[in-house]
Amino acid sequence: MKILVLGSGVIGVTSAWYLARAGHEVTLVDRQPQPAMETSFANGGQVSWGAANPWAAPGIPAKALGWLLKRHSPLVLRPTLDPAMWRWLAQMLRNCTGARYLANKERQLRLARYSHACLTELRDEIGLRYDQSTHGLLILYRSARDLEVATREAQLLDRLGIAYRFLDRKACVAHEPALRDAQDKIVGGMLFPGDESGDCRRFTEQLATHAQQQGVKFLASTNVTRLVGDGARIARIVTDHGDLSADAYVLACGSYSPLLLRPLGVQLPVYPVKGYSITVPITNDAGAPQGTLTDETYKVVLTRLGDRLRAAGTAELCGYDLTLRPARLATLAHVVRDLFPAAGDPTGAEPWAGLRPMTPDNPPVIGATPYQNLFLNTGHGTLGWTMACGSGKLLADMVSGRTAEIDLSGLTLERFAPRAPTLV
Repeated sequence: MKILVLGSGVIGVTSAWYLARAGHEVTLVDRQPQPAMETSFANGGQVSWGAANPWAAPGIPAKALGWLLKRHSPLVLRPTLDPAMWRWLAQMLRNCTGARYLANKERQLRLARYSHACLTELRDEIGLRYDQSTHGLLILYRSARDLEVATREAQLLDRLGIAYRFLDRKACVAHEPALRDAQDKIVGGMLFPGDESGDCRRFTEQLATHAQQQGVKFLASTNVTRLVGDGARIARIVTDHGDLSADAYVLACGSYSPLLLRPLGVQLPVYPVKGYSITVPITNDAGAPQGTLTDETYKVVLTRLGDRLRAAGTAELCGYDLTLRPARLATLAHVVRDLFPAAGDPTGAEPWAGLRPMTPDNPPVIGATPYQNLFLNTGHGTLGWTMACGSGKLLADMVSGRTAEIDLSGLTLERFAPRAPTLV
């Protein structure tokens, strides 16, 4: 079957890879000149299948109000007149209940755990090297209160079969010796030994090269402007270099996916949440971490990527604005200096911002649409890198008519369909 995959970030490239391995004739289309030039370019680097939680959680609305008043806030809201922003926020608030959090956590974990298995299998099969680390993921707590909350919530991790262990201050330094100069600023940590890290951009670029060797074609610098429907099917796509047609289409355009679907009458509740990162050249190996950490207070990720230290964070709701705001970058630099003052100089860091495609309940949207030959692979939020391989493989199974290897309930567009009224 001839298939067009729209978008060449980590989600689009993994989709193309698995589709090609399934025997399809695949072409990747992207407006950028190379793969991984947008959201996959400089993210936090964590493959956090065990540690990740849905953003929509009990207590988040109250916490969010407090965060908005802080100088180094992990959340920034810049109101716009876009109705999609306010619909998305309302839907997210409805998911901040205990029951919905548990359901979304299970869905997220089901896919993330499967994706990690796919990643390790793929990495070993074709020998990918992308500054990966299997050192685990350490969440750092600066206050006894936050550590106590994590201890109470660990019962859910036990129930879900996620490996973890709590570390006191001394054990945190033993795990990451570069914390020795900042140990008085933390009270303890939580280690997820099965989580990993690595450079998402390098992974995507290398996999794209292997995909080309498998016969995948790339149409770079080609902007998709419209999908054209014909009854229950997509007839063609319109680009700035002419029309393209195929037997099936996969939409993996991240935050821009809803904009292409809206004219077709398909409502996809995905909205961009901007994140920032700085990449600091490491000048002192002993002063830098060996793996990846999360500063729970600032919600900032710190990841060692070879000779670079990546700091990433902030959830900024501002529509499709990619402006690099100095205050947000200053927060990342502050955390680097605070925890790893000897690692390198943040003033020489490379700044970046990208749009995370977030659903209001947090699991992504994979698979079928009302159009018989149009499939989705989008809405992964902060976990695109974590869920990429599993999502790509599931998507390829769905397009190929094969039975998926995990339960798909709660991972498709169907969960957002209006419910029929109850008859009495």
